[in-house]
This record gives sequence, structure tokens and C-alpha cells, in this order.
Amino acid sequence: MKELWVPLSGAIAQQQKVDTIANNVANANTPGFKKDQLAFKEYLTALDKGTQDIDLPNKEWAPEDFYRSYGAEHAMVKVDGSYTNFKQGTLSPTSNPLDIGLRGKGFLTIDTPKGIRYTRRGTLSLRQDGILTTQEGYPVIGRDDNEPIAIPPGTKNITIALDGAVYANNNQVGALNIAEFNDIHALRKEGNSLFVNNNEGNLKEQTNTSIHQGFVEQSNVNAVSEMSDLIKAHRHFDSIQKAIKTYDSISSKAVNEMIKF
Repeated sequence: MKELWVPLSGAIAQQQKVDTIANNVANANTPGFKKDQLAFKEYLTALDKGTQDIDLPNKEWAPEDFYRSYGAEHAMVKVDGSYTNFKQGTLSPTSNPLDIGLRGKGFLTIDTPKGIRYTRRGTLSLRQDGILTTQEGYPVIGRDDNEPIAIPPGTKNITIALDGAVYANNNQVGALNIAEFNDIHALRKEGNSLFVNNNEGNLKEQTNTSIHQGFVEQSNVNAVSEMSDLIKAHRHFDSIQKAIKTYDSISSKAVNEMIKF
């Protein structure tokens, strides 16, 4: 039955929504995490064919005239795309001098084996050689020389100013390279709270992001809201599954009745 594709496409779309929401919930406690959302669209045959193809018979109508679908069996719902919600997360105090929370639209610039990447996750640490790194061990890039920021041996006091300047025992040793983008939605997620920018022209020359030492930006996921959406998505998925089973039951009965003839 061609009509089966209508609920089947809905089930596929809802499953993707469930997976997306579940990933958001799983990262509700991940510092700097930005939640994902899906956009749906409906495909209607009439939008391609136009209304001029709808030919109502100019005659005395017969029963079969009422079963014209005009391509409605080819309608479907699909995921139009996903996007990241970059809404600011709450800054929570940690009292750790190597934790930084970003307020604004900026990102830390870091060096990874795959090249330059950007992150909002400000849980930093010091390598044995004094290089300032992320939790994953990726060096944090400096603003002035685009080189990793190094803290001198024996440093007892590390201070990070609102503009990103890094001080070791009251002597400036570098500044965090905070990047902002003309089109923030052009960034692509890569996992571990990392983002990729494939367009160098997307970088802004001036930034307005402030850096708060001893704070961490929490995920912008509202766990209660996401769980509510997850329950709704599961219910929609279950309803669609029941519709599919009904279509299958009708099809089986039709085949059985035809065999009797």
C-alpha cells in the first residue's frame, strides 16, 4: 500500500527527534554544551503538480470518483535539517583558577591533531611542560602569536582577566584567543564540545566576549523541558507505529479476501 509511506516517513522523523533530544539530555551536565534541534518539513505532491491537475469529473459521479488521491499517498514528512542552539548557558562558580566561563558569543581557540578548533568548554588544565590545555589535552592558542600559552615553572598564582589576558605571578604571559563569528550557525559540531569553522572570512575582527575566571558555563539544556519533549516524541512515535500496524492489518485482510475469490 502506497499510503504506508506517509506514517512510515513520520516514524523515521520522530525517531531522529528522539535521538537528538536523548543526546541533549545525556549532555545536560556537560560544561559548554550547546543543544541541537531539528527542523521538519512536509512534502506535498500538490506543491509540485499544482492544482491544475485536479480534474473533478463533469458528470454524474460514480463511487470510484471519490477515491482519487491526487498523489496524496506520496506525501511525507522529513527532517529538513538540524541546527545548534547557541543560547548562553549559566555561569557556575568553581573556585578553580583554571576554570573559565565565557559570557558572550565567543569561543576559545585550541589546537587539535585535526587543526584549529573552537570550544565553549572552559575547564582548563596545565600540562607538565606548563602548556595551558583543555581537559582533552589540546593546547589553548594565544591571541598575539597564535602559539600555545605557556605558564612558567614555579608559578604560584595564575590570573585571567576579563579581556582574556593571562598573568603568572602578576606578569602577563599571554592572552586567550577568543573568536567570534559573523554567522555562528556556520559552525559545525565535531564532538567533545568542539566546533569547526570552514570559512576564515567568518571570523570577526572585534570581540565582545568577557572571560570569568573561576567559573564554568553550564550546558544550555533545560533537562525538565527536554524530558517533556522526549516523552511527547515517544508518544508520537508509538501512535505512528499503531497507524503502521493498522495499515499492515488492512493490507493483509485485503490480500486474504482476494485469495478467496
